[in-house]
Amino acid sequence: MIELILGGARSGKSRLAEQRALNSGLPVTYIATATAGDGEMAARIQHHRERRPEHWHLIEEPLHLAARINHHEPEPACLLIDCLTLWVSNWLMENNATEFANARDQLIQALSDTPHRVILVSNETGMGVIPMGNLSRDFVDHSGWLHQRIATMADNVIMTMAGLPLPLKQNGRACFDI
Repeated sequence: MIELILGGARSGKSRLAEQRALNSGLPVTYIATATAGDGEMAARIQHHRERRPEHWHLIEEPLHLAARINHHEPEPACLLIDCLTLWVSNWLMENNATEFANARDQLIQALSDTPHRVILVSNETGMGVIPMGNLSRDFVDHSGWLHQRIATMADNVIMTMAGLPLPLKQNGRACFDI
């Protein structure tokens, strides 16, 4: 089962993902993509650590998510990946479009092939002002394209706002008709 949980900053998306992982009844591995580049980010990382159960396994992986999914033991497990937009940022900072494209395609393939339950957390970036800078526009574009690819294959897609889950897709079906 693949779940994508989207939301804005402080929308409750990580807390919802953590609750869903806890309720899965499976051993949980938390795969963190963040790196503590400054004091503010270090404080955010610490806040997340303090909120998680101590028995969860932690893997810090800023770039190679597919390898972590493909080679995870034991089976079955719940993999909680937080967050995809930081992963996109990490790759954009690498400034290697070819390697990023390969990593993105490998991630999609790993999600298709995995026997694990995977919960992916990401920031919805397409609901705000269009950024002026090239790098910012690339970030919004790549994040949006990645969200669309994962949402297509996901069993469940949930948007969070004000701490409330808003289902967009459940059990492989959109929650609304167009």
